[in-house]
Amino acid sequence: MTERPGFHLAIPVDDLGRAREFYGAVLGLAEGRSDTAWVDWNFHGHQLVTHVVPGARSEAGHNPVDGHSVPVPHFGLILQVEAFHVLAERLRAAGTRFVIEPYQRFAGEPGEQWTMFLHDPAGNALEFKAFRDESQIFAT
Repeated sequence: MTERPGFHLAIPVDDLGRAREFYGAVLGLAEGRSDTAWVDWNFHGHQLVTHVVPGARSEAGHNPVDGHSVPVPHFGLILQVEAFHVLAERLRAAGTRFVIEPYQRFAGEPGEQWTMFLHDPAGNALEFKAFRDESQIFAT
């Protein structure tokens, strides 16, 4: 992978225990600093912070893509193909309900990739994807 700047993303959660179970145990992210109302996660070298925000969450919007209803907003990572499939199996083993099951897009075309969508326990939408050739991430 090419070297990229790190990003910081803070997202709302309603229960830090459930956030720790999902981000720590299911996704396997290392926990960094924390307090009673937030936890820092090592999101593959990026800083993801789960902040407790009490109250109901609003439903995300959706956008039709490839016959699927893609949740918007969403965030995630571009992984190596093997790591994508390992994560997909880890999520299945944890009983994760996918919004969009792992599938391949653009097979044999520029930008060929695998993608999957899911929600964390607080309803935040995540997408993980993997490109056959990372030099084609922005291919048209």
